[in-house]
Amino acid sequence: MPPRLNPSPETLVTRAWADYALLDSGGGRKLERYGPHTVVRPEPQCFWTPRDPGAFDAADAVFDPTDEDETGRWRFAGNPIDSFSLAWRDVRFTSRFTPFRHLAFFPEQAANWEWLDGRIRALKQPRILNLFGYTGVASLACAAAGAEVTHVDASKKSVAWARENAELSGMADRPIRWIVEDARKYVAREVRRGSKYDGIILDPPKYGRGPTGEVWRLFEDMPALLKDCAGLLSDNASFLLLNAYAARVSGLSLAHLMVEALTERGGADRGGVIDWGELALAEDGPDGRAIGLSFFARWSA
Repeated sequence: MPPRLNPSPETLVTRAWADYALLDSGGGRKLERYGPHTVVRPEPQCFWTPRDPGAFDAADAVFDPTDEDETGRWRFAGNPIDSFSLAWRDVRFTSRFTPFRHLAFFPEQAANWEWLDGRIRALKQPRILNLFGYTGVASLACAAAGAEVTHVDASKKSVAWARENAELSGMADRPIRWIVEDARKYVAREVRRGSKYDGIILDPPKYGRGPTGEVWRLFEDMPALLKDCAGLLSDNASFLLLNAYAARVSGLSLAHLMVEALTERGGADRGGVIDWGELALAEDGPDGRAIGLSFFARWSA
């Protein structure tokens, strides 16, 4: 039986936790709390009216974009803030004000972390591959749930940061492999080796470069990579999760791509279901508005 495509989309909503909250939004911006700091970042789709405009003016840090590539500068109300520690459940990580408007992690991904935690805890030390792993929060969430993790990212700096987060979380001795390599090259080599994984996570950028200058383009390169990943799934694999932020993509398009990849690479008899939709952040409070921020498709056994 081939994988069944869920006919209806799902919105996975992340709500406030101890170290993060979406406090307000509107006027093309969002007001967030990261630990003790309040932060204003651009969000063009929030074209409604903020509930408390004055709170935006009192924020500790504001991101001012400088071009269409989402780069820019941070403006601080007081002394510049370098870095600070945050936590999600058992995972601790260092947050920093990057020149790309985010703070070294993506809070809406907490909905995926929670789903991964539930899948992994139902298994006995599964082998998980996390591609485009960035600063390692998803990898550490998987390790905390009991997984053996292979974390791959093309940026040496990001992998070093992820290892620091593992130390901060008290997980330096967990079975985590840290790999600095282009995701396509690593996966192709694993296919040749006959390696298998019980779960695979892909969170690719729209555009990027590998450690030796390889160019990554989501729409051109994702289909072949996803097919290779489908070939790495073990006979008893639990999941394949794909997330994307590109404006021209949708959860449904990712789901159809996943159906094709699984069917062509030995998954025609896997069964299971492919859910799809978007990840959203909800304002804190009982009537909080929600902002859709990325799209996902995930196969589960």
